[in-house]
Parts: sequence; structure tokens; C-alpha cells
Amino acid sequence: MYKRQIKYCVGCELEKTDSELVDGKCPLHPHLTIELIDEENYFFRFSKFQKTLLDLYEKNPKFVVPDSRFNEIKAFVGRGLEDFSISRLASKMPWGVPVPGDDKQVMYVWFDALVNYISTLGWPENTEQFEKFWVGGAPVQYCGKDNLRQQSAMWQAMLISAGLTPTHTIVIDGFVTGPGGVKMSKSLGNVINPYDIVAEFGTDALRYFVLRELSPFEDSPFSIEQFKQSYNANLANGIGNLVSRIMKMATSNGVVSDENALASLEKDEAVKELDNEIKTGLENFNLQRSMNTIWKAISIADQEIQSKQPFKIIKVDKVAGEEQIKRLLAWLKIIGRALQPFLPSTSDKITEYLKENKMPEAPLFMRRD
Repeated sequence: MYKRQIKYCVGCELEKTDSELVDGKCPLHPHLTIELIDEENYFFRFSKFQKTLLDLYEKNPKFVVPDSRFNEIKAFVGRGLEDFSISRLASKMPWGVPVPGDDKQVMYVWFDALVNYISTLGWPENTEQFEKFWVGGAPVQYCGKDNLRQQSAMWQAMLISAGLTPTHTIVIDGFVTGPGGVKMSKSLGNVINPYDIVAEFGTDALRYFVLRELSPFEDSPFSIEQFKQSYNANLANGIGNLVSRIMKMATSNGVVSDENALASLEKDEAVKELDNEIKTGLENFNLQRSMNTIWKAISIADQEIQSKQPFKIIKVDKVAGEEQIKRLLAWLKIIGRALQPFLPSTSDKITEYLKENKMPEAPLFMRRD
């Protein structure tokens, strides 16, 4: 425990070094003034963990995703580490959790909050779930890019110092930005209420936009105009229109989903590629890649309708027309199945239409102007 002056960003709730500041400001919160705090606190001996952390990173080449963020934290640790404060004066923060044995100090919010990862699993009193999921499993942490240092360096040093297993993987997301590329923040008031979007467009519509239109690792803009444009192009005119066209052909001509047609289509290289690409996207925490693959399948099915025109063929060759429609129904089943972990409500509806061989009572996604 000792006294030291630190430069503190209220927005990050984190100490900042001179090298991290731009013109004396935090680059993530340039509208806030850096506070100079000069008080006696308890400190964590972070400076002792440089080699330990670098060894951890070397042994686990996928410890931080994506690689650009992993390189960033390795460079940060490589430059040398400074001890960080883990307490604050109770007189300034009387609402804090008291430091054991010292009522004049309270735990610093980041030191306290990080423990939540394992305390929710029962640690330290009941360690059964902790041993199963944290030690024996492959725990993955998701956080924003402004949490890189806390999650992938400070927290790992804390775990190692306590003799506990480090995290398995940490995925670093970019920011969702508003006008001018500024990070959305309640304090700035540049946010979009997700509940309003869900109320008007439905949950799956918002899930789609977040999964496919926002970058998995970099900053991404989000505006209502972008959302509506994507909704109409890819949901209303995309998957929604495809479902309606195929089910109309099937119900109008008495054609039902056929397991033989499904088995045949599943041998197609395009379907094998679909499954492999979705799996690769999931394994690499790139859900956008998985979604792009599904929309490629939607495009293939749509192109088959345009090129083969089964709605015309069936009028002159019933058998050939029915086979083409059965193939399209099989495509719909594969697409619906692939959508299950991403757009579960949409997937369930497609499954219902196929099972009951019926047209949607209303468009899957109603076009919005």
C-alpha cells in the first residue's frame, strides 16, 4: 500500500499512462477531462507479471480474437507493466465494498467486477460449477475493445496470482457508432433504443442486422436508415420473398416436402460448402461470415427459380416441374435449419410452413417504407 498520483479516465474507469493519451485526453472519451488522483491506495503488483503473461500468450495463439487485438495487448505487455490501484478511499466512495481488514478503503470497481466471471460459477465457496465450466471447459469472454487491457492482461494476472486457471479465449468487439463515428453512449445521448426496433420490426430483424450488418471485430455505424434499407433488401425482399414464392408454388400445385429430394440436395457441393462455412464462422467467432453464407444459399435458391422457372415447367411437364419444386422445398428446409441459431423465430416459421405445407398467412417480413 502506497501513495501515488495517477491519471484517471472517468469514462473508462481506468488509470491511463501518458502514452495512451492524445493531447492529454483519453482517445475513447475526448469530451471528458483526465482526473489527477493523488491518494494512498492498495496496489496489485502487476509489474511482476510481464513474463508470465507473455508466456501465456505464446502458448495460446488464439487467446485473444481477432489477431489485431492480440497483437495490441502483446505490445502493451511487452513495453512493461505498472502496478495498478485496486482500492479507493472510503470517504470518497462510501458505497463501495470495504477492503477486508481496512474500513478506510473500498475495492476499486474493476478489481471487484472482474471476479464476477468466476463468482457466478460458485467460486470460492462452491466450486463444482467452477471446476466444470471454468477449469474443465473452454470459457469465452466477450468484451468491447476498450476493455482489452482489463480482460486480457489485468484479469489474467489476477487469476494466475490466485493460482487459478486463466481464461480460454477472449473475443474483442468493436464499437457500435452513431453520427460522426462516435461510440454510442447513454451519456452522450446518441443511442438507438433496441426495444423500439423490436416493437416495430421484431426480434429476428434486429438479430439479423447485428449479426450480418455489424462487423464482428471493428467499429460499425448503426442508423435507422441503414436498418430499414437492409431490412427491406435482405429480409422482406430476400428470405421473406423466397419463402412466399416457394410455398406458393408448392401449395398451388399440391407438391409437398420430400425426404429424397432433401437427401439428394445435401450431397450437392453448394450445401456441403454451406455447412462448412457456417461451422468455420462459428468456430472463429465470426457470425457475420456464417450469416453471409446463409444468404448466399438464399441467393442460389432464388437464382434457381429465375433460371428454371418451375412455375412454368409444371404446366407442360408435371413430373419435371414437381421435381424442381421439391428441390426448392429442400433448399428451404436447409436454409431454415441453418438459420436456427441465428434467427430462431424465422427458422421455426419456415419449419412450420414446410411441415403443414401452407402459405404464410402474412409476409415473413413485411416491407417497411
